[in-house]
Amino acid sequence: MPELEFTERENKYSELSIDDSRFLKISSENIVGTNDGHFEMPLPLKSREVSLPNNRSLALRRLLQLKRRLLKDERFKNDYVEFMENTLRDCAERVPDEKLLLLNGKVNYISHSGIYHKRKTDQIRVIFDCSAVYAGVSLNDYLLQGPNLMSNLVGILWRFRQDSIAVVSDIKSMFHQFYVKEEDRNLLRFLWWEDSNFNRSIVEFRMKSHPFGAASSPGCANFGLKRCADEGEAEYGEAAANYIRQDFYMDDGLKSVATFEEAVDLIQQSRALCASAGLKLHKFISNNCEVLESIPEDERAKDIKTLDVTVDPLPIERTLGIVWCIESDDFQFKIEIKDLPFTRRNILSSVSSIFDPVGFLAPVVLRGKMILQELCKEKYDWDDPVPKYLRSKWEKWRNEILELERLKIPRCYKPEDFGRISSVELHSFSDASEIGYGQCTYLRLTNERGEIHCSFVMGKARVAPLKQITTPRMELTAAVISAKMSDLIVRELEYKDISVFHWVDSKVVLGYINNEAKRFHVFVANRVQQIHDLSKSDTWFYIDSSANPSDDASRGISARELLYDSCWLRGPEFLWQQDQSWKSSLYKADEETENCLIEETMNRRTSN
Repeated sequence: MPELEFTERENKYSELSIDDSRFLKISSENIVGTNDGHFEMPLPLKSREVSLPNNRSLALRRLLQLKRRLLKDERFKNDYVEFMENTLRDCAERVPDEKLLLLNGKVNYISHSGIYHKRKTDQIRVIFDCSAVYAGVSLNDYLLQGPNLMSNLVGILWRFRQDSIAVVSDIKSMFHQFYVKEEDRNLLRFLWWEDSNFNRSIVEFRMKSHPFGAASSPGCANFGLKRCADEGEAEYGEAAANYIRQDFYMDDGLKSVATFEEAVDLIQQSRALCASAGLKLHKFISNNCEVLESIPEDERAKDIKTLDVTVDPLPIERTLGIVWCIESDDFQFKIEIKDLPFTRRNILSSVSSIFDPVGFLAPVVLRGKMILQELCKEKYDWDDPVPKYLRSKWEKWRNEILELERLKIPRCYKPEDFGRISSVELHSFSDASEIGYGQCTYLRLTNERGEIHCSFVMGKARVAPLKQITTPRMELTAAVISAKMSDLIVRELEYKDISVFHWVDSKVVLGYINNEAKRFHVFVANRVQQIHDLSKSDTWFYIDSSANPSDDASRGISARELLYDSCWLRGPEFLWQQDQSWKSSLYKADEETENCLIEETMNRRTSN
C-alpha cells in the first residue's frame, strides 16, 4: 500500500510509493554538509546488504573499446580527456591502495562513454553507464530512483511569462555538486589512464559525487537542491529560496520579475544561497540590458559574454527547449522535420519532434496526428509505405508547418507599461467533434485604468479515440481537461484572487454539470465528479460555437490559418471588451438537455 507523505510547505498530502518513502527517509536522515559547503548523502540503495559480482573485466573491455574510438577522432579525444581531467580534479579520487582488493560484494566498476549535444556540438558529456549488466545485474538495479521532485515544466514556463523582466540561469555540473558518502564510493569505481596518457598504466578511480547515469542521481540532486533552498531561506530571503525551490527544472532556472531592483537582488541572493551549498549559479541571461550589465561577464551565458549589451542586439536562446528571442522578447519556433521515408514510424517521429509543452501549435499538430491515426485505423505496420491518398496529405502538412517559423508570441502576458493589475481572470474553453477534442485557456488582465489585455496560457488538442463515443461524452471529456488545466494554472501562477470561468458550446455538458438530481452512467458520472472536484458549477458558461476558440483544437487548422485567420492565440473578441454582460449568461438546462440526461439515465439502467 502507498504511504501518505505530508508536505507542510504545500499544505497537502501527496501519495508516495514505499520505495519513494524509503528514498526520502534515507536522504533526509543522512544528508550532511561538508567542510566546503557541499551536501553529502549516501547512495539510496534498496538494501544495505548489496552484493554485486566483480565486473572489472567488463569495465576494462569497454575502456579498451573506448581507446580505439579516441585514437580515431582527435577532437573527440581532446574533449574527452579535458572532461575526465576536470572530473578527476573536482569529482573523483584515486582508490586507496588498501581498498583495491576489497571482495565484500560492495565494489562495482562503471563504464563510461561520451556524447555530444545535438545542438551544442562543442559540449561533450561523459555518461557513466550504471545500467551495464554483468552476471545478470547492474548497479541501477540496486538503486532507488526516488519520487519526482522536479517542478512542473509548464508551471515554470507560465511563471516565466508573468512579469516584464526575465532572468534565466544554470547550475554548473549539478549532479557533481552533491557528494556521495565515503562508504558507498567503491560502488562508483571507474578505470582511466594515469595522467590521461594512453601509454601509461590503467588506474582505478572512484566518484566522490553522484554520477550522470545513475538512476538515483536526479532524485538526489533535486532533493539536495530543495534542501539548499530550505536551509538558506532565513539568511538569503524568501524570493531567492522560492526561485531555487520552484523555478528550476533540473539545472535550468527561469524567473520573471517586475522591476530592475527585484531582478538584481534575486540574482545576488540566489547566487549566494547556491554558493552556501557549494553550487555555482552562472550562465545568466536577461532581456533587460541594465540587469545584464550588473552581472559579471564571466557569469553570463556564452553568447552574451562578448556582447556590448548597450549596443549589440541580444541573441536567440533556448530556454527549457523553447526558442526565446531575447531582443524582441518573443517566443519562436525552429521546425526541423527530417527528410525520411514515408512510413508510420517516421511520421510519428516527425510529429513528436515538435516540442511545444504550452500548446501554442496544438491545432496544427493535431492535423499531423490525424494522419497518423488514419494509418493506425487501417492497421499499417510501422515500416509499411504510406498509401498515396495519405502521402499527399502528409507532404502538404509537412511543407506548411515550416511557415510556423514566422510565428512570434510575446513572452510576457502583459504589454510594456501596462501598469498595476487590478483584476485577473482565467477563461478556459473546451470543445469536441468526431475528429478530436481539446481546450484552450486565456489570461484576462485589467489594469487600474480599465485597460484590458488577454494572453494565451495553455492549449491541448487530442485526436478522438478509435473506439467511437457519442459527441456529448466527447464534449464532457474535453470539459474535464479544461477543469484540470484551470485548476493547475491557478495553483502554479503567482497571482492573487484569480476569477475562473469555463466555457463550452454544449448545452448537454452544462446540463450534466448543473444537474444534481439524476444519476448517470459510470462514464458520465465519473467525469462530472471530476469537474465538481476541480471547479464550481457556477463558473461554467455557454458560448456559441462560432465564437469558441477551442473549436480549432477539436478540428485542427493549418499553419497558415494559425498565423493569419485563427483566434486561437488571441482569444475570442468578447474577452477584449470592457462590457461584462456575458457574465450573466450562465446556462440553465432546457428541454434538449433534459432529453440527453434521460438518455444517459436509461443507458445506466440498461447497463446495470
